[in-house]
Order: sequence, then structure tokens, then C-alpha cells
Amino acid sequence: MIDIVCCPTPFLVGLLSSSLPKLKELPVEEALMVNLGSDRFIRQMDDEDTLLPRKLQAALEQALERKNELINQDSDSDSDDECNTLNGLVSEVFIRFFVETVGHYSLFLNQNEKGERAFQREAFRKSVASKSIRRFLEVFMESQMFAGFIQDRELRKCRAKG
Repeated sequence: MIDIVCCPTPFLVGLLSSSLPKLKELPVEEALMVNLGSDRFIRQMDDEDTLLPRKLQAALEQALERKNELINQDSDSDSDDECNTLNGLVSEVFIRFFVETVGHYSLFLNQNEKGERAFQREAFRKSVASKSIRRFLEVFMESQMFAGFIQDRELRKCRAKG
């Protein structure tokens, strides 16, 4: 199944270290490869340090450190409970990050003359005061994740509250 890593779709995959030599021979494009055993990058895209604005990166790291400290303080708990708690806390940090970064998207979903909802991309990007976050949004809005999210919201007939 190592050939799957050549697919142009986003995913997370784990491979045995014995497959690494074969992986390096494959035409893998736009993939970030990390050896989890040694905590080292095998291959980078060269934009990892500049893609996420420093302020957002620092806030994410700080929140994750706080969550990590909470988990370490409560190390007496059962391992399954500890794992579920850690997963929930990490999810919460990233959800908060996305809400703070793109949570105002709904203000830029307008109905056109046909009654269809359309996303005003440029107005959305320009609505953010920080230049570094605007640069991040410019790249993020081109991602499949963001496009799918907005497409789903454009197709919804009624607005959900909350």
C-alpha cells in the first residue's frame, strides 16, 4: 500500500521504517514526511516556518503546553481516560484556533440574484486586520479543506444558529 502516498489527496499515513528506502524512490509530491521514531523531518515543503503567522503559532503552542501540563498533573488516571482527555483537549485547542481565524466566514456568505449563497473570498480575507493572518488566509483559502467547508455552507438552504 506504499504507492498510496503518491496520491494527490490530503491524508495522514504511517509506514514502517523498513519501507522508508522505497518511499524515497517514489514520486511523492507536496508531502511533509516525519520520522516519528526520531522526531526528525525526512522531507519538508520549505514553507512550514512561514505559513502559520508567528502570533498564531505561539498561541497554539502555548495552549498545547498548558493542556500538556494539565495532563501531566493528572497522570494517576487510567490510560484510556487519559488518552481520551488528551484527544479532547488537543481538539479543543485547534477548534478554538480555527474559530478565531475563520469563524467570521458566515458574514461573507451572501445570496446572489438567483437566490444562491456565494462566498465573498476577497472581502473575507481583507476583513482581517493582521497582515500575517491575511497572508495565512490567502494560502488556507486555496486548500481543499477550506473549499469543502465553504462549499458545504453555500449549499445549505437554511442558516443554523449557534
